Amino acid sequence: MKLICGASNQDLAFISDLCAIYAMAGVHCVDVAADIAVVNAARQGLDWVEKVQGTRPWLMVSISDGKDLHFRKASFDPQQCPKDCPRPCQKVCPAKAIETTGINPAKCYGCGRCLPACPLGLIDEQDTQMSLKKIGPLISEIQPDAIEIHTAPGRASAFESIVSSLIKTKVPFKRIAVSCGLEGNAIHPEELAKELWLRHSSLQQHGQKPIWQLDGRPMSGDLGVGTARVAVKLWQTIRPIAPPGPLQLAGGTNAQTINHLPLQDGPEGIAFGGMARNLIQPLLLEAQEREISLREWPEGWLKALSEAKELINPWLFRHSRPNHC
Repeated sequence: MKLICGASNQDLAFISDLCAIYAMAGVHCVDVAADIAVVNAARQGLDWVEKVQGTRPWLMVSISDGKDLHFRKASFDPQQCPKDCPRPCQKVCPAKAIETTGINPAKCYGCGRCLPACPLGLIDEQDTQMSLKKIGPLISEIQPDAIEIHTAPGRASAFESIVSSLIKTKVPFKRIAVSCGLEGNAIHPEELAKELWLRHSSLQQHGQKPIWQLDGRPMSGDLGVGTARVAVKLWQTIRPIAPPGPLQLAGGTNAQTINHLPLQDGPEGIAFGGMARNLIQPLLLEAQEREISLREWPEGWLKALSEAKELINPWLFRHSRPNHC
């Protein structure tokens, strides 16, 4: 079970508390941006949990082998906005990243919901993916437990270059996760499976163990039951034709996902992103207004932990739940 903090999320106080909450609740891995400050913030939260209860999830960092919507940020000039604009962009932003002075880049994690919301089309997206030559030195410095590579159809060569660069770091990765989806249904599941097999060949050549993360509908898990069905449907289709290795649901996963899966013999993993973040965001924001860490606010901490456990406990104890399928 993995917490996705957001490949472009750089809100350090948010990340530190978010990682602490879900680590305490029982996730096995936290996935953060490949950024020194972000990793340090995550480790601060994980260190605290390890000291309190003696457990510590893997720290995973996300990179990409090409342009990817997970590695983008929105941008606009607020001076171009009409004074009477009702700011629909601000209303749809789940990260609360749109402020009077524009978009706070630390909070923006690239969901893209503000782009079509602007009636004048003033919002642009900026690609923030890291260049290949920077990846090796950064990973050597960070020393993460695991890596996630976001990839897409047609990028097998770029993926191999990334993996080769990672191997040269000699960091002993526990797993290399491969995140790939249907690219807005532009390709068929069979084509996606072929792409995964190409990635499998590359990882196998370098002696790396994979996790196949299936993005049903990226960064949409807080939108409702429909996205849950998309994630499950992708897993059901890919499962018989996927290469060896655990399959992990992502991209649209939320509290409804588990109700669309069989009690036995389901997917090996689940990743929560937008749903997990938004669930406790009000408490994190209130803690920031109080100018304290959520860990320093007992009432808020206990409430946030309860919310986190309500989301992930059904997965931790999945085999003991009633079968809804």
